[in-house]
Amino acid sequence: MALIKFLGTAGARFVVAKQLRYSAGTVIKSKNATLILDPGPGTLLRLASARPKIPIETVNGVILTHIHLDHSTDANIIIDSITEGGLKKSGVLFTTDEALNSENRVILPFLKPYLEGIFTLKHKGIFEFKDIKFTSFKHNHTAETYGIRFEIEEKTVSFVVDTLFFNELLDYYKDSDYLILNVVRLSEKEGVMHLSISDVEKFIKYSNPKKVIMTHFGMTMLRANPEKVAESLSNKYGIEVIAAYDGLTVEF
Repeated sequence: MALIKFLGTAGARFVVAKQLRYSAGTVIKSKNATLILDPGPGTLLRLASARPKIPIETVNGVILTHIHLDHSTDANIIIDSITEGGLKKSGVLFTTDEALNSENRVILPFLKPYLEGIFTLKHKGIFEFKDIKFTSFKHNHTAETYGIRFEIEEKTVSFVVDTLFFNELLDYYKDSDYLILNVVRLSEKEGVMHLSISDVEKFIKYSNPKKVIMTHFGMTMLRANPEKVAESLSNKYGIEVIAAYDGLTVEF
């Protein structure tokens, strides 16, 4: 059995700063692997307090899509923990060149030798770890950012992380069984490079997803009540749209 577990669903600075939703990352678990996608603030704590608990020794690695703090803050402590402070060489890291090598790097250099493998994300890069395969796609954001299209247990699970909408996204994530969208805003705002509900509607109409899960909510989404927004979209388009909540587990 494979699953996705949303340890946190916060997006945007205010929601994260006030912890109106948890800002931890997302667990992607297959039969043979457990990866953490975008371990933001509190990920290590939420792993330990999850029900059922997710022991850190069962985690095999990290996928870090970009350097922004709400996605990357716990990456170093997760790496340190799964390698027992370097005593056990284990785990893998998939991330951007910016996160590894730039003046804004967020992965501490002393941790790199602790890992079994470090892989740099690139546009249309194809990666494989144990029984998880995925492709990374470059997004349009204020940092070097990649979305991820997983192939797990004969299911396509796509994470459209932070980005300004552009038409090519519709093809990158077409025909996903589970289309997971970071929806920070209720409506578009000039200069804000995040998805809004009008963008969600474009994915529903043109990308043929079987199920849509919205997450990474900012204040305008929380004020609108994500569950009601999801219900409205489901009724309008006849497709299951879910508003993720902290702790939501989706099994497949």
